[in-house]
Amino acid sequence: MSEYDVLVVGGGNAGCAAALAAARRGAKTMLVERYGFLGGTATASMVGPWMTFHSGKERIVGGIAEEIVERLMAKGASPGHLHDASDYVPTITPFDPEVHKALLFEMMQEAGVHLLLHAYVTDAISAAGTVEGATFATVGGMRSYRAAVTIDATADAYVAASAGVQTQQGDERGRVQPATLMFRLSHVDLAKTAAYLRAHPDQMRTSLKTHERTPQALTAVAGLYDLWHAAEQSGEVSIPRELVSFFITPYDDEVTVNMTRVTNIDPLDPDDLTRAEVEARLQVMQLFAFFQRRVPGFEKARLAATAAQIGIRESRRIVGEYTLTREDVLEGRRFEDAVARSAYPIDIHNPSGSGTTTHRLPEGGSYEIPYRCLVPKLVERLLVAGRCISTTHEALASTRLTPTVMTLGQAAGTAAALANKQRLRVRDIDASVLRQALIDDGVDLRR
Repeated sequence: MSEYDVLVVGGGNAGCAAALAAARRGAKTMLVERYGFLGGTATASMVGPWMTFHSGKERIVGGIAEEIVERLMAKGASPGHLHDASDYVPTITPFDPEVHKALLFEMMQEAGVHLLLHAYVTDAISAAGTVEGATFATVGGMRSYRAAVTIDATADAYVAASAGVQTQQGDERGRVQPATLMFRLSHVDLAKTAAYLRAHPDQMRTSLKTHERTPQALTAVAGLYDLWHAAEQSGEVSIPRELVSFFITPYDDEVTVNMTRVTNIDPLDPDDLTRAEVEARLQVMQLFAFFQRRVPGFEKARLAATAAQIGIRESRRIVGEYTLTREDVLEGRRFEDAVARSAYPIDIHNPSGSGTTTHRLPEGGSYEIPYRCLVPKLVERLLVAGRCISTTHEALASTRLTPTVMTLGQAAGTAAALANKQRLRVRDIDASVLRQALIDDGVDLRR
């Protein structure tokens, strides 16, 4: 059994940031991931573009998240932060998930993070309310790792639940947001698509309605209502969505499509998850045919890639020292122990059908997430990062976005390293010291 200062379980967006932050602050760090690559929803589920690093014109997400964007840009794998032509958020950040996989390995090697891939967490190693590590199933049998601090970055709170942390799931009826399988289409003529939208400005929810934009600025499309409704009426599609939604990638002739929707699922039920994967891939083929047949510019489109796993918006959440609420988000509340900021709206996809409910912050506003949301009640030597932090169902609909969870991961990794160095319980860290460490490392916490 190997021992570490910090054990990070889950190599997704939050887990990668946590491992990098801990290792860069001198902690002997192990990162364990179930796939053969890192990146989580950004790579396995191809969830992109990232939304949003900004509130109005102010960038509010920095640190490791911004470093990743800059390094992807240097590799030609991201154009950086762009105006969102669908007017949903201030900016979107397209990226190439294949280059992102390699970049994350590069960054782990630079920081000295120990890696174990193809390993599934089975149980927390815990006793008397204290987590001492975790056990994993691998191709070589069971392995266990002990650590001074364990970070649960599994998105589904597997370690926390195994250790006896109280958890919640879904809304007041236990329903979670639907799942979506992302896919990419190549050989697309976006100039032709843009020309169609200029001729039919009522077919897009966008600033294109009020002023002209170049084809290169057609970064996102949300609309094409008439084309979609015609396909529904003819029986070509049977997907519970109300509009067409896609985004550009770093490449001129390629888009990422966010349109499949599998409702009424429990992501922690293997039978439901299996059904979701099957349904979503059949929906992809319906959508591929729809784009080729109906959407100008997609006549010669090719199905370039589908995600390795369906994207899960919501599952289990821990009950932490503080639970972030809907009011905290929409009222832009501040906290003395804030470790992350976000301006993404509360964005709830209908768990049972079509439609999305959006509640926005005031123009130019943002809210903060306190460190206490990462600290589970009653259980020691454990932190949680990512979409399974302590929030309500409504607040999760905002905090789950990638730029936010990367910042939460950086906060957890920094806190774990500080706690180990100072021989403190993670819940006893001085919030002002943690905040200053994050600010020193580029996290945008200043107002």
